[in-house]
Amino acid sequence: MPIRIVMSQTLNLPEEANLWDMSEVSTIVVTQRGARRSLQKLLASKGVEVVEFDILNPRDVMEYFHDRGYLSIFWECGGTLAASAISSGVIHKVYAFVAPKIIGGKNAPTPVGELGMVEMSQALNLIDVCYEQVGPDMLISGFLQPLPDILPTIPSLDETYAVDPTVSPYESSIIFFYKTWDPYGALSNFSPHPIQMPDENGDDVTWLSVEHYYQAHKFIGMDDTLARDCIEKIKSAKSPEEAAKIGRSMQRKRPDLVRSDWDNVKIDVMYRALKCKFSTYPHLNAMLLSTAGSVLVEASPHDLFWGGGRDGEGLNYLGRLLMKLRSEFLGESSSSCESSSISV
Repeated sequence: MPIRIVMSQTLNLPEEANLWDMSEVSTIVVTQRGARRSLQKLLASKGVEVVEFDILNPRDVMEYFHDRGYLSIFWECGGTLAASAISSGVIHKVYAFVAPKIIGGKNAPTPVGELGMVEMSQALNLIDVCYEQVGPDMLISGFLQPLPDILPTIPSLDETYAVDPTVSPYESSIIFFYKTWDPYGALSNFSPHPIQMPDENGDDVTWLSVEHYYQAHKFIGMDDTLARDCIEKIKSAKSPEEAAKIGRSMQRKRPDLVRSDWDNVKIDVMYRALKCKFSTYPHLNAMLLSTAGSVLVEASPHDLFWGGGRDGEGLNYLGRLLMKLRSEFLGESSSSCESSSISV
């Protein structure tokens, strides 16, 4: 029996849609645990099944439905999710429509998002290709060969060992993370996990993600109406991507609004936010601890400060902070076990 599967990390979905019509085809919604409880209840009242994942990524979703007996799933999505599905290795056959239209521009939509491939020599080839005209469009189908290794190399093993002594600089494995739907995507600042942090007056303030908190703190303490407005816009941004866009754009256009000590405090700001995040959510803490002994690298090809870069040229400060936190959490756990042993 066919079903529709809707994958949405934050459940940013309409309350009324044809997808929720269960009269002919059943719908299952998969989402991040805890996302929009009110909408989940509404969908359940319509007969829509909602399945929550601690960490939402295409591979886990496909394995879940395989275990339920579904052997063939048609994956229809935009460029961002298409890139995630391809890089996860869950796409075997591609159906691509080519329309007799021309579109261009920096923000023009693309069929596949960031895969780290910028040269034609890196392009993915389809095999057993078929062509069919459907109205004015051309339908091209073919099977996808295994994805080549496009991950960046590890930056400075010796420096990594200095940050986290549990990591061997010679025999360590490398765990890359970047997109939030990847297996270790929850390590990203863009993962949808709200944090509560005290403001300048000591009052707890909720931020929708670590990225919201980080971007806003570029302008915290600045006695300027525009800076305060920017902070509020970042705080109310619907997604981490939007918060990052607002913060980076304002920093670029009005560098005078950025706090003068930002370069000196931004690592500490990030550290505090990360510590709050991985202290608040037990399953995230468990994920971080499960990586013990491995080098963590944010596989951003563009951010050479927080990320590892395309060829390992980045400083990977986000990976370093996560490994520092991991080492601290492991130390606390070890101390707790020793205390319990002594008390016995």
